[in-house]
Amino acid sequence: MHVCEIFASIQGESTHAGRPCVFVRLAGCNLRCSYCDTVYSYEEGSAFSIAEILTQVAAFGIQLVEVTGGEPLLQTDSSALVTALCNDGYEVLIETNGSQNIKHIDPRAKIIVDIKTPSSGMADRMLESNLDFLKPEDEIKFVIASQEDYAWARHLLRNKDLASICTVLFSPAHGMVSPSEMVQWILDDHLPVRLNLQLHKYIWPPHTRGV
Repeated sequence: MHVCEIFASIQGESTHAGRPCVFVRLAGCNLRCSYCDTVYSYEEGSAFSIAEILTQVAAFGIQLVEVTGGEPLLQTDSSALVTALCNDGYEVLIETNGSQNIKHIDPRAKIIVDIKTPSSGMADRMLESNLDFLKPEDEIKFVIASQEDYAWARHLLRNKDLASICTVLFSPAHGMVSPSEMVQWILDDHLPVRLNLQLHKYIWPPHTRGV
């Protein structure tokens, strides 16, 4: 597998924010979002076997593991990696940009689907059928960089009744929408969503890697 980096930190996003976590960042992405903060993962990486990844993960002694990218599902062995991590007793998260089929991901893993908003330039790349394969313990995330993004996400939330499927996260893009502004929008519209701050960007400088 082509791996960009493996490191331990706290989980900065999702309902697991604040928990110690090992991140396995796979290289390569099929999207080019305008606000991407992991551009280095597009190409940068080294070859690892699944066994080598498991060895590195085990060395940290942390039970929560996230497989991320880039877009991890572009790699044909990503599902096998998730299953291997689950088999070793880890609590596994996998974050995907929503453009790749999630049907075959091990059901023991928790899937976080990042639905791209219009300001990303990639909103038309969502594979809508993925919504049929989400479990109650999975999560949907919208990164929102403008009020227009918010209105777009609000419409999709209501039109697809997303909150009945799983937890829905509204994440203000760091430095583009203030958290307080986002909170007010959510309260004014009585939305059944969870505010999702990028916690790591408040602890370390926003473009710090490997923390």
